[in-house]
Formats: sequence, C-alpha cells, structure tokens
Amino acid sequence: MSTAKADPAVERWRMWPLYAAGFTTAFGAHAVAANLAFDLDGMASSLLYLGLLLALYDGAEVLLKPVFGTLADKVGAKPVLLGGLIGFAAASVLFVLVADTNWLWLARLGQGAAASAFSPAASSLVARLTPKARRGSAFGTYGFYKSLGYTLGPLLGGAVMWVGGLGLLFAVMTVLALIVAIWVHTAVPALPPLPRSRQTVVDLARRLSDHRFLRPTAALAAATAALSVGVGFLPVSGAAAGLGPVATGAAVSVLALCAAITQPRAGRALDAGRISAAVGVAAGLTLTAVGLACAMIPGLAGVLAAGVSIGIGTGIITPLAFASLASSTPEERMGQTMGATELGRELGDAGGPLLVAGVAAAATLTAGFGALAALVFLVGAATAPGRTPIPIVTQKHR
Repeated sequence: MSTAKADPAVERWRMWPLYAAGFTTAFGAHAVAANLAFDLDGMASSLLYLGLLLALYDGAEVLLKPVFGTLADKVGAKPVLLGGLIGFAAASVLFVLVADTNWLWLARLGQGAAASAFSPAASSLVARLTPKARRGSAFGTYGFYKSLGYTLGPLLGGAVMWVGGLGLLFAVMTVLALIVAIWVHTAVPALPPLPRSRQTVVDLARRLSDHRFLRPTAALAAATAALSVGVGFLPVSGAAAGLGPVATGAAVSVLALCAAITQPRAGRALDAGRISAAVGVAAGLTLTAVGLACAMIPGLAGVLAAGVSIGIGTGIITPLAFASLASSTPEERMGQTMGATELGRELGDAGGPLLVAGVAAAATLTAGFGALAALVFLVGAATAPGRTPIPIVTQKHR
C-alpha cells in the first residue's frame, strides 16, 4: 500500500524535483560522453583512454546502484538522493577547479558513483510517493524527463563546449546538481525507512529470482539494449547506405523523441485500465524487435522505421515495467529492487552494443541487428501473458 496521503495536486508538485533528478543523471551521462573528444588535447587520439572515460561513468553505476538502493531502504531515500546530488556537484566542481584533463577520469568516476546513488533513490521515491493507481503515469513522466536529458545532453553539452570548453560544461553540471539538491531538500518529504523483517541471502535470491522481478527487469534490459544500439549503430548503418550526418542524426532524434512522448501516454493507459502491464510490455518488446529488424533494411526508410519502432516500443516498456516492479515489491524493499533493476538496465546498455558489434565483426552489421532483434523477440515471448501470468499491477483509476 502506498504511503502517499496528500492531495493529488500537492503530490504532483512534490514529484517535480524527482523528475529533475532523473534529467540530471541522463544529462550528466550524455552531455560529457558525446563531447569528450573535442577537449582532450593530444589524448583525443587515444581510443583506449577515451573508451576508459566513457566506461567509468557506467561502470560505477553497475557496481554501486544495488548498494545505494539497499542503503535507501535502511536510512531513507531522501538522504541518499541528496547525498548523490551533492556528490555529483562535488565531482563536477573538482574538474572545474583542477582544470586538467589528466584528472578527468576521477571526475567521471565520481559523477558515476554519485549518479548511482540518486538514480535508484529517485525511482524509489517516485514509487512511494505515488498511489498505485497512478504509478504508471508517474513513471511515464519520470521516464520522459530522463529521455529529455539523454536527448538534450549532446546538443546542449556541445553548445556549452563551444562557448567555454569542458570546464564550463562541468560548471553547468555543478550548478544543475546543486539547484536540484536544494529543490529536493525543500519540496520532497522525508519518508522514514519502513520496518523490515530480517532478510537472508537466500531470501534476497528468492525474491530477485521471482518472475515478478525477473520479467520486468529483463524487459527493461532488452529495451535499454535496443536504445543503446539504435543510438550508436543506426548512424553507422545510415552512413553505409550513403546517408549524410543530417539524415542519420534526424533518425536518432526521432528515436529519442518517440521514446520520450510515448512513456507518459503508456503510463496513463495503464492507470486508466486500458492495458495491463504484461500485455503492454510484451507488445512493446515485439515492436522493439520489429524496429531492430527494420534496421536491417538499407537506406533512409529502414533507418527511420527502425527509429520510430524502437522509440515507441521502448517507450511503452519502461513505465509499465517500472510500475509492475513497484507494485510487486514490499514498500520497505523498494530501494533495493530499484537498484537491482537499474543494474539490469546498465547491463543491457553495455551488452546490446557488445552483441551487435561482436556479430558485426564476425559477419555484418545487418546480422548484428538481426541477432539483437531475435533476442528481444525471445524476451517478449517469455513475458507474454499466455505463459505464467503477471498480475495486472494497478486498479482502474476512478
């Protein structure tokens, strides 16, 4: 049962800082990653160093998100959220003060570690502050602002880089994180940690191996893998077909825009009882697999069709899967579940491109798209409602 008791308008007002936190982690990841090579002096030619810088942020999140998710259950999600935002600001201002690209690795590692704290804490608060009948909409809106951060990060980051280089970009992220931290401190209620029964390692393993956790998490991992591959490899496919950077960039933008727009709509449909989580997630995975298959078609038509289908498919999956997880998780273990789920998403984020690149190296990029499409389709088949049922996670909103 949700702990939210306030008037719905007040609840929505309290949610905005959480959406801003979601935007911050996404913006911080992509604003720097997309523009690193432009301000690394002689080190820009070192692909190994560049790859290390790109991996540090995500690597820290993979290792630490489950830890901070569990900590949020023990001490409360708001302190962990605030600590993560302040840590993100501290890591960012460190690079501003040092102004030396030799220390950029430490700043990125610090940002990734901080983001691994406030990302699951924000998701946990979204769940606890929202009644079950409106969790679809809440996670849809949260996903929209994260998608907005992913979309605007490279664009706004590039503009800031053009004006003042990496130092100014890290200064902007410092100010952004501090503003959101102040907003969270003043607007988000301090929900106390709930009493928890003793949990053994066996209990944890049993809960995380339950289909109510595994299926939504597998769907989120598959969706994240498809998004990562779409953003990274659709431009390569377009370039191979003779398309210019404007056309391929537009395809990636269409993907991000479709994902952002779809998420709130899918969440509202879940809350209104027009779709169940199981049916919606399975449909989203099928549409995502179709989009990856469209990427095998050469030319602009294939690239655009892939962008639209992957964007809409993943936009359906994300809020429904998160709402399903929130509804099947005991309130006192919400942070732990969200942290473990975020780990699954990070593994998908890394595993999707690795799979496609590996198959492409052995065969062709077309075969790589086909391999991931088949894998996503299999995940969709495994989560289909006709198999072991997943309960409808919300009641019809009246």
